[in-house]
Formats: sequence, C-alpha cells, structure tokens
Amino acid sequence: MTGRDTTKPRRGLTKDLPCFDERATPPVAGRRLFHKITHERRLDDPYAWLAATNWREVLRNPKKLPPDIAALVKAENAYCETVVAPLKDLRKTLVAELRGRIKEDDSDVPEPDGPYAYYGRFRDGAEHSIYCRTLRDGGTETVLLDGEALARGHDFFDLGETAHSPDHAQIAWSVDEAGSELFTIRTRHLNDGVDRPDIVAETDGSIVWRADSRAFYYVRIDDDHRTSQVFLHVIGADPARDQLIIEEPDGSWFVSLSESRCGHYGVVSIHGHDASECWLIDLHALEASPLLIARREDKLRYDVETHGDLIYILNNADSAEDFRISVAPLAAAERANWRDVVTHRPGAMIVGMTLYQNFLVWLTRENSLPCISIRDISTGAEHSIAFDEEAYALALDPGLEFDTNILRFSYSSMTTPEEIWDYDMATRTRRLRKRQEIPSGHDPERYVTRRLFAATSDHETVPITLLHRADFSPDDTGAPLLLYGYGAYGHAISASFDEDALSLVDRGFVYAIAHVRGGTDKGWRWYEQGKLEHKTNSFTDFISVAHHLIAQGYTRAGAIVAHGASAGGMLMGAVANMAPNLFAGVIAGVPFVDVLNTMLRDDLPLTPPEWLEWGNPLTDPAVYDRLAAYAPYENVRAQDYPPILCIAGLTDPRVTYWEPLKWAAKLRATMTGGGPVLLHTHMGAGHAGASGRFEALADTALEFAFAIACAARAKV
Repeated sequence: MTGRDTTKPRRGLTKDLPCFDERATPPVAGRRLFHKITHERRLDDPYAWLAATNWREVLRNPKKLPPDIAALVKAENAYCETVVAPLKDLRKTLVAELRGRIKEDDSDVPEPDGPYAYYGRFRDGAEHSIYCRTLRDGGTETVLLDGEALARGHDFFDLGETAHSPDHAQIAWSVDEAGSELFTIRTRHLNDGVDRPDIVAETDGSIVWRADSRAFYYVRIDDDHRTSQVFLHVIGADPARDQLIIEEPDGSWFVSLSESRCGHYGVVSIHGHDASECWLIDLHALEASPLLIARREDKLRYDVETHGDLIYILNNADSAEDFRISVAPLAAAERANWRDVVTHRPGAMIVGMTLYQNFLVWLTRENSLPCISIRDISTGAEHSIAFDEEAYALALDPGLEFDTNILRFSYSSMTTPEEIWDYDMATRTRRLRKRQEIPSGHDPERYVTRRLFAATSDHETVPITLLHRADFSPDDTGAPLLLYGYGAYGHAISASFDEDALSLVDRGFVYAIAHVRGGTDKGWRWYEQGKLEHKTNSFTDFISVAHHLIAQGYTRAGAIVAHGASAGGMLMGAVANMAPNLFAGVIAGVPFVDVLNTMLRDDLPLTPPEWLEWGNPLTDPAVYDRLAAYAPYENVRAQDYPPILCIAGLTDPRVTYWEPLKWAAKLRATMTGGGPVLLHTHMGAGHAGASGRFEALADTALEFAFAIACAARAKV
C-alpha cells in the first residue's frame, strides 16, 4: 500500500481535516556556479553561496546576514506560513493543549547545601524561571535571580548555569542572549543584590567557584566556537587579565569543566569523540597547578571523581567497551594503579557515576533499560533500584551535598509523568518528593507503552518504544504513526514521559521511538556500529523499524511521519532519499544534511572534532566516497518526496543555517513531485529553538499540525 491509498480514517482523525495551501509559489534560490576538486573528484554545488562568508559575525549578530541571503530566508518563512495557513486553528488548539499540560507555577524540589536549600521555580505565565533559596528547614523565600526580569527586551534569553559561592554570599550566572551558545557570566553580591561590572564574555556557561569565594574558573570559547581554554577570574578584576590555567590547542578536542562531588577540586575534561584526558584543580589553592590523572591514549575514555586520598575512574581501559569503575590513590593515579571496584560486563553499559561520603552510585543501561546500582564504600555491599514497566527512564540528580545518605533520582515512562524520589541509601527506603502535575489532566490507564524489537538484514534487533491509547489494537488498516529517531554520538534516547506526544496519541496516532545504531541504547558496540564506515546502519535500522511496525499492524506504508533533529535530521534526509514511499511526511529539526561539504571545511565550527564521527574526506578518498554516497544533500534525486518540514536557527553553531536552506532549494529543484518542502528559520535563535518555555510550544504545534495534516492527506 502507498500513502495515496484510501482507507477508513482512524479514531481521532477525520478526512476533512485541513491540510496545506499549495497555491503559493515557493522561493527559488538562484544557482551560482561553484565547484571544488578533492582527490580528483569534482563536487558541484550551485547553492554554496548561501553559506555566508561572515558566518562568525552572524552567530554573534544575526542582523549581519548578507541581504540577499536574508531575503531568501525571510521568503522561505513567508512561504511556510502561507502553505500551513489552513492549519492556523489547529495550531492554536495544539498550543492551548500543550500549555494546558504545563504547571505554570511549577517549582523544583529544593536542594539542601549547608544552611540553605536552593531551587528554581516559575511564576504563573512566566517564560523564564527565578532562582531562590530558603533556610534549610524552610522559612521565608529569597529570590536570588529573576530570569523573567533579566529576559525583558531580549528576543532570545537562555539562562545557563547558576552557582552560589561556597560562602553563600554571592551568586554567579551565565546567559546566552543570541542562541549561539556564547554565554556571558555575571556575578552579584547577595547582601545588596547589585551586579558587578566585571562581565566575562564568550564562555560555555560553566562556573566553578574557588573555595575562598573570591574567584571562579570558567571555559572560554574560541573563534572557531570550540571550548579550548580554562581561565580563572578574580571577582572585581578586569576579565582581560584573567589567568589562563589550561589550554587545548588541538582543534579536534574540547574542554569542559565541573566541580568534584566532594567540592575540593575542579575537574577539567579534555575530550574528543573517542578519547579523553582529565585534570584536577585544587579549589583551596590560590595558585592553580592542575594535576593530570592519566595521559590521553587512543580510544581511552574516562571520567573521574575524588574521594579523600582516592580517585574513582569510570573508564573503558583494557577493552572494557561498556565501561568499568576503577579506583586508585590520588597521589599515584597512573593507569598501572587502577583496580576495579565495578567490573566490565559486556552489553551492560555504565553511563554515569556519582560519589557520596559513604556510597558509590552508578547508572547502567542494558538492552536500552536503565538500572541504578549502589555500593557501600566501607562494606562493599551492593544493591540496585529497578522498575517493572516494559520501557522507562531513570536519571540521577547528585545534589549539592557530599556527606549525605540521600540519593535523588527521577523516574518516568511514556505513560507515567516524572517522579522525583529521595532514596536513603543506608536504610534502602524512598520518599516521593514530587510528581509531575498535568493541570489539564492525565490518566495513565488510558495509554499503553510497549517495547518491541525489529530484526535487521544483518541479524541485529533494534529496540522500539511505543506509546498508544489503551483502546487501540493493531490491525490490517494501520494507524498514523510518528516515528522518532536520532542515532549518533553515542546518545541514547530515553523512554521518558513526553506530555507533548499525548496531543498526537489522543488523535489516534501511535508514537514510536526507533533506538537505532549510532546511540548507546544497547551499549558501546551499538554506537560503534552506527558511525564512520557503519553509519548507514542508522538509516537501514530506521527503515527496518518502519517495516516491522507495518508488519505488526501498528501502521502502514505511507502513513508514517518520520521525525528527527540535528544528527537525527541527517537520518531524516537519508531515509527520505532511500524510502520516500514509506512516509506520509518528514519533520527535520536543525537537520545536519550537508555532511560532505561541511566535513570538507575545516574552518567551520566543530568540523575537525566531527571527523572522528563521520571520517575526514579531506585526507581519505575512501571517506570522501562514503560520505558522497549517503549525504542527504548530495543524494537528493529525481523522485517524488513526501511533505517535508524543516526547522532551523540562524545563530545555530552546531548545524549552520545554510544546511537546511540549501537542502530545501535542491529538493524543490530536483524532485519530480510530492512535497511541499517547507522551511522555517528562527531569525534570532540557534540550535535549541525559542528559549521561553511557552514560546517553544509554537514549534511543537507547527510540527504536530504538520504531522496531523500529512496523515489526513494520506487518508489514514
């Protein structure tokens, strides 16, 4: 069957739903002669001119976009709005539904630290949160930072990290005001609430205070938008005179900064895609002398936490591809002294660890299901926390205190809203601290979550997480289905509660996640089998999942709306080229579709590090040929395509705005029928889209209205 077959409509969908107004003429991007020769291969790219040569300026100020390109971007936005105009009322309805599931005066569970407890909360109607504290045992609230007030007058406002000083007398916070992920750090003394004039610009947003509360460490972003340096800023001093502590000159490596759980050290991680190196900065020392833990080695990945005179190392040394936890003397932390406290178990990937005074805690994922394990450091006794649903999500929240028996974690599933638990690791008892409220109402019994597995042609099984209404059962007519996928960088997709998805499920959709190779949903091997020379496994896995869901009666060919973002947008572009008849529509958020051209430009943000994920076509002709064979932009062909919706951001440093712009232009110029191809670009936002919690609902409503229209158009 195809997307044009006539079948009875599903519950919740009607055949007379509005679809698209396709009378408008889409913008036409001019073609300009351009080519490059690499390894004697000629690559013609008539839309290369859409990549502004002043892209660095545009990241900092979107008004710097050249006028001819800006005119095209605006024309694309206008065309998109014209085509989806019949969906105006549906989009308004969806925004109201989505907002109705948000508790407007929501508040975090307070986190105790010394004499105080700190938390964030929202006022009714506010787009941005406020950061507050009370005395540890309660009492009068003090507002330390008002994000809503700070955001006034800004088209984009993203509050990054908020960190109070060790003496609780000051606060530092970081903010991105353009969407380009360039954060500015400011400080405030809490006695008078006055902001200091020394502003630290162009950082990644991380803040680690020195123990004396007179200075903090931070990470600066360089001209190529890479985190490359750690600096120390003394409160009140000129940031131009900040002391450089660590610098990483290799363009394929990034620097990140955090505070050790015990609070004694700053932890600097220098990492590429497949290796890392850690340094410690003594936060009690006025003169920083970073301590190297273990020198970088090819394929060696590790993270560290300190515990007195010991250091705990989460690592993949000695072929422990799914990681182990080792311990060593802090004074002699070289590899030869590492001894295991949690051994490697293939297929059971340790995805994170945290330490307390008396306990070691780690999170394991096996066959895409998570489990929390706890070890008493003094006795070695271990126990685990797991749950019974077919698919669910767990996350650790280490908190602010080290000497405590309380572990905070969150639990949710596709049917169960998020729950925040405090777990006493000594008594093995738990206390529910918060359950996510859905103001408009939510009955978990009305829904079903399932975990299925799809077989592939190379004898793998791909996990699938499903959500559908309890009154739905698979049959031979098939339902409309939204199929989400990502599959890159080892990022696993959790089976967590997504209140937004209910707007589709309540209209008769099945909501599915394809846990394709390229993530670590089934361990590190699952990631390795979806990168470099194995990248096409991500695409074929997604298609295998679609066929499996069709075979099981959950949907049918031509009734699936595919959805992915960023590297998942590459997945969308690839499957649209490979199997367009499977899909009623494709939604691609900030899609990385111009893979070959981007990997050929070592001047672009993030390209050198990305060679470890995709390969380097500049130095290896085999890599060039491999990327050329699957890159979505290069492989647009003369065939019918389903309707495609792209969402992009003008100040996006991860997937530059011109990738979806070029893709939309080439699709329209090449395809033989189908569509429409729509592109909406945020003119003042980046990779994550709109920054306000309600502003962001407009994008979701557009995507869902598009999906519903595609399903109605396919007469599902």
